[in-house]
Amino acid sequence: MLVDRSFSLYTAYVCTAPSLPMQWHTRDLDEIAEDLKSRHHLEHHLSQKPPEDLPALGLYYCIPCAKHFESETNYAKHEKAKPHKRRVRQLKEEPYSQKEAEAAAGLTTDNGKRAQVEEMETDVGVEEEVK
Repeated sequence: MLVDRSFSLYTAYVCTAPSLPMQWHTRDLDEIAEDLKSRHHLEHHLSQKPPEDLPALGLYYCIPCAKHFESETNYAKHEKAKPHKRRVRQLKEEPYSQKEAEAAAGLTTDNGKRAQVEEMETDVGVEEEVK
C-alpha cells in the first residue's frame, strides 16, 4: 500500500514543530537536587511561568520529575509509576559535581606531575651518587 505523505498529520507536525529536543527537555538531576535542598530555588523555577499557563494552575507538581499534572488522580497514578520511582532512586544518589566532571575528563589541577617530578629528582640524585 502506497501512502501519500504530501500532507498528513505527520508532516504537518514535523513541519510546524520548532525544536523538539528543547521543547521536551526536562530538568537535570542536579537542578532537581537543588530544588529539594532549597525551597527558594524551587520557587524561583516555578515562578518562571504564570500559573494560568500551567495545567490545573500549577497545583499538582511532581518535584522529582519536574512535571505538572492536570488532576490529583493523574498525579497519584504518576507517583505509583515506574518512571517516577526510577527518578526518586536516581535522586537519592549524590549528583555529579563540576570537580568530578573535570576529573573524568582529565582536567584536574593535579594530574600527577608532582609525583613525576619527585621521581625524576630522586633518579638524578641516584645517578650523581653512582658517578
